[in-house]
Formats: sequence, C-alpha cells, structure tokens
Amino acid sequence: MLLVGLVVILVGCDVFTNSIEWLGKKLDLNEGVLGSIFAAVGTALPETLIPIVAVIFGTTAGESHANDVGLGAIIGAPFMLATVAMCVTGIAIFIFSARGRRSPALKVSSKILSRDIRFFLVAFTVALISGFIANHAIKIGIALLLLAFYAYYVFKHATDGDGHVDDEDAGDISPLHFSRGHTDPPLAMVVLQAIVGVGLIVGAASLFVGYVSDVANSVGVTPLILSLIVVPLATELPEKFNSVLWVRRSKDTLALGNVTGAMVFQSTIPVSFGMVFTEWHASPQYVAAFAQAGLAIIAAGLLFLAIVVQKRLTARALVFSGVWYIVWLVLVFPVGLEKLVQDWAGIK
Repeated sequence: MLLVGLVVILVGCDVFTNSIEWLGKKLDLNEGVLGSIFAAVGTALPETLIPIVAVIFGTTAGESHANDVGLGAIIGAPFMLATVAMCVTGIAIFIFSARGRRSPALKVSSKILSRDIRFFLVAFTVALISGFIANHAIKIGIALLLLAFYAYYVFKHATDGDGHVDDEDAGDISPLHFSRGHTDPPLAMVVLQAIVGVGLIVGAASLFVGYVSDVANSVGVTPLILSLIVVPLATELPEKFNSVLWVRRSKDTLALGNVTGAMVFQSTIPVSFGMVFTEWHASPQYVAAFAQAGLAIIAAGLLFLAIVVQKRLTARALVFSGVWYIVWLVLVFPVGLEKLVQDWAGIK
C-alpha cells in the first residue's frame, strides 16, 4: 500500500507539473520566471502537499508518526535538491557531452542561479536557526517573514527584464495530458488537469501517511528516517529529470533554475508551515533531520562560492554536491548519529 501511494503521488506530480508548464507557456513568461518559479513551483508544490496532509489529516486520525512524516518531507526535499538533484544534473552533462550531444561547458545565467542560491541560503539558514528557538510566537513571526521573503523573490524574478523564453524553449513542453491532440489546449483544460493532479497527490499522501509507520518498523528505522529518505527520493528526484532533458538541449538556465527555484520554494513555504504546525525543534529526536538542513546549506554554499569565485558553474561542482548526501547516510547509519546524540542527552 505504501508503494501504491508513492506511485499515485508520482502520477499526480506528473499530471500537475505538465499543467503548470503549459500555464507558464500560455502566459509567455521570461526565462527566470519559467525556470525558477513556474517549473520549480510546479514540481515542488505537489511535494509540499505531503507534509500538510501528513500533519493535518494524520494528527486528526491520531497517527503518532504524522509529525515525523511532515518534518521529514519538509527538510528532506531541500536537502535532496541541493545534493542529489544537482549531482544527477551534473552527471547528465558529462554523459551528454561525452556523446557529443552538447558542449561540456554550462550555458547558464549566473545572475539567475546566484540569486536563487543566495535566497535559499538565507531562508534555510534562518529555518535551521529557528529550530533552536523555543518560543512559538517568535517562530510564527519568522514563518511570516519567510513567506514575505518568497513573495519578494517572486517579485525580483517577475520584474527581471532579461531573457524571455524563445519559441524553441517553449516548444520543449510535452503535450498536455488531458488534451494530447491539441498543440494549443484551452486554458480551462490546463486548470482542470492541475486540479486533478492535486487531488491525486492529496489522496495518495493520506494513504502514504497511514502505512509509513508499519514499513519503518519492518525495516528497523524510525518513521522520520524513512520519510527523510523515501519521500524526497520518490517525489523530488523523478520530477527533476525534467532538468536532465533540458541539459541535453543545452537549456542550462532552465534546467538548473528548475532545481534552484524549487530549493527557494521548499525553504520558505513548506518550512513556514513546519515552524507553525510541527515540532520544529533541533532536539536529539530530530537530529537526523536538522543534520540534513545543515548539510544542504553547506552544499548550496559551495555552489554559490563556485559561481562567485570562478564566475561560472561547472558540471564537476554539481556532481560534487552529491557527496553531502553520502555524508548524511554515513552519519545516520554506520555512525548512528541519532543514537549517539540521544545517549549523550540521556534520552532512552
């Protein structure tokens, strides 16, 4: 049943993302807005529904692990994007350039990418620090500031006059699933498909929450650890293969903007929800989650440094980002970070 839930979530993500891409095309948005906002939000919003469903419906149903699933989905997504998604994109560039399908050099807008990463670093660092604040009223205030911060980010992209998407970029979108026979489907059909996609995700997320505890117990891990691994892998990574398709066509700003824009979204909107409605505390119980947050900041910080110092971004730097995901796996499993911290804190 857990696998069924994940499969339906993936279908819902695909249905929703396809409709959002078409909406961006019909509105004739510039490259920054299309890549960093519409494509990014389109792929990130479905995953955002999972922690919301987990916390609200799981708590209502008396699921004791609902908070762990919600927290794992919220923190796991930015970490997955900053490490594995970047690594996959970098590997794709190496493969396609080796086959002669593209140049090994990235053709990216440093302005767009550095802006995205800078916004992410600020937002996620604030989120990490807020985990050490006990006062809930202060956390609510921080959550509101993060929402305003994302609104400012959208404003900056929307008012950027550089780089409107050309006809070739716009033509890269696959046909609308609900209207595959039309090269220009009506707006009403696009909106309908988006609503259906959201419905699939909400229903499947409820199913996922109901069975994640049983699976976690069967494999000998906590629901938090399972959620930190499974939810981002199942929801973020498949959608980011859009970036692989884009780098094959040398649409590098769209490809990486898809990832960095989703990082900004995931570090503000879902995090704001988490601060208000989950146990957002950097306690020994949640050390694995907040360790992910810290490593995501390190990975993104190194990418930002590469852009600033070298004045360019390389595929090698993208691949290196994946190392931090391996570091987290080593800390959690062979090292046993959770148990070490809990023993040190005297928690049984």
